[in-house]
Amino acid sequence: MAGITLKIAQKHLNAWLEAELQVTTNQSYTIGSRSLTRADLADIREQIALWEGKVAKLENQQKHGGRNRMIRIVPRDL
Repeated sequence: MAGITLKIAQKHLNAWLEAELQVTTNQSYTIGSRSLTRADLADIREQIALWEGKVAKLENQQKHGGRNRMIRIVPRDL
Protein backbone atom coordinates (compact mmCIF):
# COMPACT_ATOMS: atom_id res chain seq x y z
CA MET A 1 0.00 0.00 0.00
CA ALA A 2 2.86 2.34 -0.63
CA GLY A 3 1.62 5.79 -1.47
CA ILE A 4 -2.02 5.18 -0.53
CA THR A 5 -3.12 7.67 2.07
CA LEU A 6 -6.20 7.53 4.24
CA LYS A 7 -7.78 10.30 2.17
CA ILE A 8 -7.26 8.39 -1.09
CA ALA A 9 -8.51 5.12 0.38
CA GLN A 10 -11.63 6.85 1.74
CA LYS A 11 -12.25 8.43 -1.68
CA HIS A 12 -12.04 5.01 -3.36
CA LEU A 13 -14.35 3.47 -0.76
CA ASN A 14 -16.89 6.23 -1.31
CA ALA A 15 -16.71 5.73 -5.09
CA TRP A 16 -17.36 1.99 -4.75
CA LEU A 17 -20.24 2.63 -2.34
CA GLU A 18 -21.73 5.04 -4.89
CA ALA A 19 -21.26 2.42 -7.63
CA GLU A 20 -23.11 -0.12 -5.50
CA LEU A 21 -25.96 2.33 -5.06
CA GLN A 22 -26.16 2.92 -8.82
CA VAL A 23 -26.14 -0.81 -9.60
CA THR A 24 -28.85 -1.57 -7.07
CA THR A 25 -31.17 1.00 -8.66
CA ASN A 26 -30.52 0.04 -12.30
CA GLN A 27 -28.54 -3.14 -12.98
CA SER A 28 -29.28 -3.01 -16.70
CA TYR A 29 -31.54 -1.19 -19.08
CA THR A 30 -32.41 -1.10 -22.77
CA ILE A 31 -33.08 1.88 -25.02
CA GLY A 32 -34.31 0.86 -28.42
CA SER A 33 -31.99 -1.83 -29.73
CA ARG A 34 -29.12 -0.91 -27.39
CA SER A 35 -28.58 -2.44 -23.98
CA LEU A 36 -26.35 -1.41 -21.07
CA THR A 37 -25.40 -3.67 -18.17
CA ARG A 38 -23.52 -2.22 -15.23
CA ALA A 39 -20.74 -4.00 -13.33
CA ASP A 40 -21.49 -7.16 -11.38
CA LEU A 41 -22.71 -6.45 -7.85
CA ALA A 42 -20.54 -9.23 -6.38
CA ASP A 43 -17.40 -7.61 -7.83
CA ILE A 44 -18.40 -4.25 -6.43
CA ARG A 45 -18.95 -5.73 -2.98
CA GLU A 46 -15.50 -7.38 -3.10
CA GLN A 47 -13.95 -4.00 -3.84
CA ILE A 48 -15.92 -2.39 -1.02
CA ALA A 49 -14.61 -5.01 1.42
CA LEU A 50 -11.06 -4.45 0.13
CA TRP A 51 -11.22 -0.67 0.55
CA GLU A 52 -12.96 -0.92 3.93
CA GLY A 53 -10.03 -3.04 5.10
CA LYS A 54 -7.50 -0.53 3.79
CA VAL A 55 -9.33 2.39 5.38
CA ALA A 56 -9.53 0.56 8.71
CA LYS A 57 -5.82 -0.33 8.56
CA LEU A 58 -4.78 3.23 7.73
CA GLU A 59 -7.03 4.68 10.45
CA ASN A 60 -5.52 2.24 12.93
CA GLN A 61 -2.00 3.18 11.86
CA GLN A 62 -2.85 6.85 12.21
CA LYS A 63 -4.41 6.27 15.63
CA HIS A 64 -1.43 4.30 17.00
CA GLY A 65 1.33 6.29 15.36
CA GLY A 66 2.06 3.79 12.59
CA ARG A 67 3.01 0.96 14.90
CA ASN A 68 1.32 -2.35 15.36
CA ARG A 69 1.69 -3.51 18.92
CA MET A 70 1.77 -7.13 19.86
CA ILE A 71 2.20 -8.56 23.31
CA ARG A 72 3.16 -12.16 23.81
CA ILE A 73 2.09 -13.78 27.03
CA VAL A 74 3.27 -17.24 28.02
CA PRO A 75 1.24 -18.75 30.85
CA ARG A 76 3.34 -20.74 33.26
CA ASP A 77 2.31 -23.06 36.03
CA LEU A 78 4.86 -22.71 38.82
